[in-house]
Amino acid sequence: MPLGLLALAIGGFGIGLTEFVIMGLLPKVAADLGVTEPVAGWLISGYALSVAVGGIGLTAAVTRINRKHVLLGLMVIFIAGNLISALASGYGAMLAGRIVAALSHGAFFGVGSVVAAGLVAPDRRAGAIATMFAGLTTANVLGVPLGTLIGQQFGWRATFWMITLIGVVALGGVALLVPGRTASRPGATRSGGLRAEMSAFTHPQVWFSLLLTILGFGGMFGAFTYIAFTLTEVSGFAATAVPWLLVLFGVGLFAGNLAGGKAADRWTPDRALAVVFTALAIVLAVFALTARSQAMTLVSLLLMGAFGFATAPGLQMRIMHYAGRAETLASGSNIAAFNLGNALGAWLGGLTIGAGFGFTSPIWAGTGLTIGAVAVLAVAARLAVRPAQQIPAREVAGALPGHSGSAERTPGTLR
Repeated sequence: MPLGLLALAIGGFGIGLTEFVIMGLLPKVAADLGVTEPVAGWLISGYALSVAVGGIGLTAAVTRINRKHVLLGLMVIFIAGNLISALASGYGAMLAGRIVAALSHGAFFGVGSVVAAGLVAPDRRAGAIATMFAGLTTANVLGVPLGTLIGQQFGWRATFWMITLIGVVALGGVALLVPGRTASRPGATRSGGLRAEMSAFTHPQVWFSLLLTILGFGGMFGAFTYIAFTLTEVSGFAATAVPWLLVLFGVGLFAGNLAGGKAADRWTPDRALAVVFTALAIVLAVFALTARSQAMTLVSLLLMGAFGFATAPGLQMRIMHYAGRAETLASGSNIAAFNLGNALGAWLGGLTIGAGFGFTSPIWAGTGLTIGAVAVLAVAARLAVRPAQQIPAREVAGALPGHSGSAERTPGTLR
């Protein structure tokens, strides 16, 4: 494994920790800053909105800059945001720190996906993207429980000092281990700038890819957002067991991410996505039907995490393929789409609970969104440029940066 991937994974770990650890610390933060918990909740939702803004706007602003330099700059922004949070004397400063840190999130994973893909051979690129995302999933498994524990023992500011330090380590790793130039097609984006990057959005399959990301992640997070209520009110677990049950979900995320990368390299992204989306829809439906069984709930949590995040490498590969030479902004936009999907799933889940359908209803809402992703993928594959021909993984990878050939000139189907 190229050491540059390790540096990207460390950055992903820090960013994932920043995003998710606040959930366990929210009561302490609210009490210390003198705000109600709903107001403190903007530290979560404000972060998510800023990720979407940064994933598109900030990525668009740096299209002409060397990608390694972009990653270094993003890590500086990330460090600054968490430093502001650690030093915050009031709610306004804390929210500002969250927003600053979030701006780096979408752009880091968007640009980082392109860089990771350029560090390895063409037929290993989905796996390389999965390795970078492994930092994010590891944050869920190990980082969030550790960060919450540190915050409980030494105060929530100590957690943000720890994240700041992780950011410094990631900054050094990117500076030392990521090459100044990774494999890319000659003149891919540096000469065309923003106009060249915007050309990706003239391809209908790029829009299909964004919709798939929104529906796919909306399905998983529609079920996950209210999972604590499902576990305690339906499955009958004690509230004290919820953090450890979420670790089980995180283990599924980690394993599914790596397995999804291997599947996308072996089969092609569209075939892998078809299998994973279908499996996720089945898992969610079974979960909703059997949530009163604690044993089945344990199995469902693990599989929901596994199949839910197994989509990430294939979704990122798919949009990079159809974006062709303009893959950087499209990649960043896909990270924004992940967060829009999260918001959509949470919103629909909240509507179903508000309508009185109970705490399994968000899982059914997630099932519906995932079935929608399966349907959209079927339509997208049929409308692809070469709908009748199966393209092997190495040719699909060849359409990504660092490989030349016919696939580069005319992106084909990913079925």
